[in-house]
Amino acid sequence: MTKHDDLPPLTAVVFDMDGLMVDTEIIYHIAWRNAANALGYVTSDATLMATTGRRMEDCYALLQQAQPATFPMAEFKTIWPRYWHDYVLEHGIAQKAGLAELLDLLDDLQIPKAVATSSAWDEAIFTLQQAEIAHRFAIVVSGDQVTNGKPAPEIFLTAAQRLGVAPSHCMALEDSEAGVLAASAAGMVTVMVPDLIQPTPAVAQRAYRVASSLHEVSRLVRSFWSATQGANP
Repeated sequence: MTKHDDLPPLTAVVFDMDGLMVDTEIIYHIAWRNAANALGYVTSDATLMATTGRRMEDCYALLQQAQPATFPMAEFKTIWPRYWHDYVLEHGIAQKAGLAELLDLLDDLQIPKAVATSSAWDEAIFTLQQAEIAHRFAIVVSGDQVTNGKPAPEIFLTAAQRLGVAPSHCMALEDSEAGVLAASAAGMVTVMVPDLIQPTPAVAQRAYRVASSLHEVSRLVRSFWSATQGANP
């Protein structure tokens, strides 16, 4: 789809965080796998993939379902963040290719933006700081600030409310299937940039576009705002 005649004026952009702006999904997988191993359990790739884009409490529920009844969830919750933080402090958090270009473009066009992440508040702020992009966002909605996490639309509706923009006037950027379902259910123009998982055909159909990179998103933003805003973005 390349024409935008059927779109309302787009006036804001809502970003997912993990896997979309920063290369952290694999860090979570490493931390969870190492923590489970330390407790004497194995976590499958399928289970880790199923947690992608979801709120932490939902991730814990998926893990518990996949493990024996003896799995020590309370201890797991205590130790996995240590593995995560140790990895980040040693290796840092890389920005996704094209992110700086996209953020600069939005600032140049004076397009408001927000983060809608399934991560909890403290974890989200730590991640944004470590990736050196915390100063780029005045609005951050975290998974522990909503009742129903992705794929429910609540987090995107909350982000739109804080931006003061109707959801239908927002572009949402997501990497996960849960995020695409959430953003599209909120009524946003949803662009998916897959990270670890390619979307199923059914999920891809819920997105306005499945982009190959944030570089492509920048080109799309220029096209969107030119078509829907004219000379006054």
